Amino acid sequence: MQQDLGVQTDTAEFKEHDDKPAKKGNNEIVEWIKAIVIAVILVVLIRWLLFKPFIVDGPSMKPNFHTGERLIVNEILYDIRKPKKGEVIVFHVPSEGRDFIKRVIGVAGDTVKVEGDTVYVNGEPIKEPYIQDEIDSRHKENMTYNNKDFPNERFPDGTVPEGHIFVMGDNRSDSTDSRMIGYVPLGDIVGRADVIFWPVKDMEWINH
Repeated sequence: MQQDLGVQTDTAEFKEHDDKPAKKGNNEIVEWIKAIVIAVILVVLIRWLLFKPFIVDGPSMKPNFHTGERLIVNEILYDIRKPKKGEVIVFHVPSEGRDFIKRVIGVAGDTVKVEGDTVYVNGEPIKEPYIQDEIDSRHKENMTYNNKDFPNERFPDGTVPEGHIFVMGDNRSDSTDSRMIGYVPLGDIVGRADVIFWPVKDMEWINH
């Protein structure tokens, strides 16, 4: 009688020990699945709500950006504050049916004037280190960086109105920007270009 009870007790203990590793393994799998699902959701939210990829198309931002480069655009920054001069932005151009990438030159209240290779904001020439080497190189060859035949005065003469900005491409002789399309409404801005992530050799944080 006692031997039978002892055998039954041992068998029950073996079954209990066999179940524990199985339950532990199942719990770990469930936790991993939860973690992966949460990660995917976060990536999707970040991708669609905060950041957006953008592909550079055209020569208008040379020498700093080139056709085919892929950028990460921060879409939430300008919900917190307004664009600042010198920042590289992506914005909608309804008349063109696509997005442009340009550099902010003037904000609301500023006056902008372009004379040759010099840009004046509020009557003062601005420093543009992002294209200064190109300008100096052209001047050594007795050429201007901004093609003389390229129109500089098509944009409205006056002050950048409230709720707008004035933008220009870094490649001044081959850029459709505020000199042609006028001031850009803040509501048309997609966001600030923050990172070049492709090709890998060009990967870098964008210096504004």
